This record gives sequence, structure tokens and C-alpha cells, in this order.
Amino acid sequence: MRVITGSAGGRRLLELEGMETRPTTDRVKEGVFNALQFDIEGRRVLDLFAGTGQMGIECLSRGAAAAVFVERRKDAFELVKKNLALTNLQDRATVINGDARDFVVRTGERFDLVFLDPPYASGLLEELLERITAPGFDILNPYGIIVAEHPAEKRLPAPPPLFRPLRTYRYGKIAVTLLRREGNE
Repeated sequence: MRVITGSAGGRRLLELEGMETRPTTDRVKEGVFNALQFDIEGRRVLDLFAGTGQMGIECLSRGAAAAVFVERRKDAFELVKKNLALTNLQDRATVINGDARDFVVRTGERFDLVFLDPPYASGLLEELLERITAPGFDILNPYGIIVAEHPAEKRLPAPPPLFRPLRTYRYGKIAVTLLRREGNE
């Protein structure tokens, strides 16, 4: 697992032992960042279920203004901090050891890009999508993008009117759906 490009391009990231954390594969990550390449620089990023931190780190490496990483597991939380230090990107990062649901409900911050990649069988993807896209719930800036990773056979529920699906990319058994929040018209 490596950073694809930018200031930390080519740098290898540390990974967790065991199967409890499922890092996004390089193929999927490359596809996602090809789709997002013009939507990263200067933006505020939220990496929920951060795992190794690779998605937020890739954004920081490509010029994102700031990234918040939320990870419940203590070992993964520590690993995100180590990976940020390895890539020398910790100055624009905040790492939170806590529950993604609690963070989303309590944060007063707004983001331009939100990565959602919870454990597939947990039901958290649907729960958090519903919460983040709820009318009046302003965690995502106008024209912000949600990147939701999910099993390819699963169709996500239709988003509310303020959001529109951009595209779903399929990579074997994995799919990534991009949703864009409309402006405040």
C-alpha cells in the first residue's frame, strides 16, 4: 500500500496485522482518485473509518487543505498517526480516536469530501449516508462529494433531492459510489 502521487508520492504506508481492517486496494484507490483529481486541492476532507488513513493521506499528498481522520480502533488510530508522520503530513491532519456516528452528530465542522468505508455487514454505510444527506444536516459543504465504498452487489438507497449520484464504479466485488451535494439554490 503506497501513496500514489503528490508530496508523499511513492511512500509506503504501514498496515495493520490480521483481517479486521480491510484497506482499500490500490486498484480501487487509483480509480477513485482518477475520478476526484480536480476535487481535492484546497479542500477539507473527512476520512471516517480511517483504518490506515490511506484515503485522507492521499488527499493531503495531493494538496487538500486539511483532513480529519476518525477511527474507533486504538491500534488503527495509532497507525494513522504513524502513517501521517511517515508522509510528513501531520501538520494538516487531525486524528480522532472515536466512533464515526458520534463524530458526525457532534462535529460543527463542514467538509468538501467525505470518505465512507465502514465494515460492509455493519449497516453503518446506510445509517451514515442517511444522516449526512438529511435535510438541514450541514456536515457537507455545497458541491461537496461523498465517496461511499460498498459491495458491488449492493445498491445504495436513492439520495434526497439536495444530493445527486455522480457515478458508481465497479472493481470486481467492490463498488464505489460518488454523491455530490448541490449548491444552496
